Amino acid sequence: MSQYPVLLHTAIDARDCRALGEFYRQLLDLRYREGEEPPSNGSLDDVDWLVLLDEEGNRVLTIQEKKDTTPPTWPSEQVPMQMHMDFKVPDVEDLERHRERAEALGARLILDRSEDEDEPLYVLADPAGHPFCLLVQ
Repeated sequence: MSQYPVLLHTAIDARDCRALGEFYRQLLDLRYREGEEPPSNGSLDDVDWLVLLDEEGNRVLTIQEKKDTTPPTWPSEQVPMQMHMDFKVPDVEDLERHRERAEALGARLILDRSEDEDEPLYVLADPAGHPFCLLVQ
């Protein structure tokens, strides 16, 4: 049993996953998770999720496709920032315990995918409304 969830990575919404993924890959000297590299023939690919790793293979950043996103206007609040955090837990028992704890701290449940056999997860909103995920990994 884990006492606390562990930050898995930060996810950024983008209209074009590959373009933003390439920007951060180069900026931060990261690499793609195996199987998510760009096509070797130079053609464009249509991906909706990319994971960027550090040199030890740890997740650092993910890019998630969201075609209808509008770029943030920070520091203006007209269009807020579009990031969320994913926290991993070791098993379904801890997933349930940490969801209950998060809700007790003021989070609210947005999406329940706890029955997903491949990757059980919950999406919750923190007290300010920012989404975050608890997932079994």
